Amino acid sequence: MNLFCYTATATVQAALGGASDSVSVDMSNTYLEWAKDNFALNKLDTRLHRVVRDDCFRWLETANAEFDLIFMDPPTFSNSKKMRDTLDVQRDHPRLVELAMARLAPGGTLVFSNNQRRFKLDEALSEHYVVEDITGRSFDPDFQRRTNLHHVFLLRHKAP
Repeated sequence: MNLFCYTATATVQAALGGASDSVSVDMSNTYLEWAKDNFALNKLDTRLHRVVRDDCFRWLETANAEFDLIFMDPPTFSNSKKMRDTLDVQRDHPRLVELAMARLAPGGTLVFSNNQRRFKLDEALSEHYVVEDITGRSFDPDFQRRTNLHHVFLLRHKAP
């Protein structure tokens, strides 16, 4: 599953890497059209790799499927009229993570990234999930000097 999928580039890579099916969610018709173009250019079956136009909060609240891998890269801020409320990644990430983790299959991984320079992951998430900060490993060598450009975390369910 790819949330805030933009043009679904991450989904295309997952599908080309062997993902049997996927769901990519975004609110923008334009981005979703580009996502469909990306699927077509890469000869991906859109019956297996679906795009969904929806607010990611609303979609997560109503979804009933489980996913082995979830990629979520929300914008730093959004006040889209298509959303019920504004989105502030610092304020809203705990709720987004909780909703995504409810859709994550046992043994699965949530990749959570964002571009807010001063972002701090809510420490309470570490009480419920295994959290690994992989930000340092995600930078191209050309950008090693500016390590606050984005943040990337892997989250997994704790063993029972």
